[in-house]
Amino acid sequence: MGRRGIVWKTPDITADGLKMFACICMMIQSVGIVIVERGMIHLDQYTQESLNEAMSRDSHLMTLAGVGSVMQLIGGMALPIFTFLLVEGFRNTSDFRKYFLSVLLFGLLSEIPYDLAMNGKILDLTGQNGMLSMALCLLMVYFLDLIKSRSGFTGTLMRSAIVLAAVVWASVFRLEYGLCLVLLTAIFYLLYTRNVLKTILGALVSLLYVTGPASFYGIWCYNGERKDKIPKYAYYVFYPLHLLVLVLIIKVRRF
Repeated sequence: MGRRGIVWKTPDITADGLKMFACICMMIQSVGIVIVERGMIHLDQYTQESLNEAMSRDSHLMTLAGVGSVMQLIGGMALPIFTFLLVEGFRNTSDFRKYFLSVLLFGLLSEIPYDLAMNGKILDLTGQNGMLSMALCLLMVYFLDLIKSRSGFTGTLMRSAIVLAAVVWASVFRLEYGLCLVLLTAIFYLLYTRNVLKTILGALVSLLYVTGPASFYGIWCYNGERKDKIPKYAYYVFYPLHLLVLVLIIKVRRF
């Protein structure tokens, strides 16, 4: 009960609501990277030192750099939500193989759009896109689920080894958000019913991307409804599609 007899109630947020919010945040981040930083600032032409010198001479450039940074900070709120929904999807799917292959396939299809958007190359092995990171996290959760009945020291050791292996593979393949995604996925799965501890640890890990903890309010308000008013594959398609659109914009617009 709040002041003057007002009852304060947290909103009910569905899976679709979380997905749409995360997609909007992700798109804002992508616009900041592709349009502002690569298209308008031409960030790849600067070293950090030369960029600082250029911004000290050009207030417009400094403003653009600030806008790009803010847009990337907004994008940090998408990461915990996508990870949370990945674990929810795993726990509710009736066909893990289909779910995993769908994420993996769209991750592979997204690699060229991702490389074009982030580096201007058709193929760049210096970093792989976030959907491939999610595919790795799904595999990790699958193996964690296989040993869910194991308890005691042996069970703890096996779970730790699986999470550590996922961290190593994320590093080897240079997967986007690899470390943060793996740790968040492990937290959301292993502490599924322990909401307070899950929120605290997840928020701490999300601090790697500064604004990540803010998204835990939406996760806390999740009501468990998965109505899929928008087909789930529409969200999969959105990832490579919005990157391709941004690439076309900077090619045609030529900032």
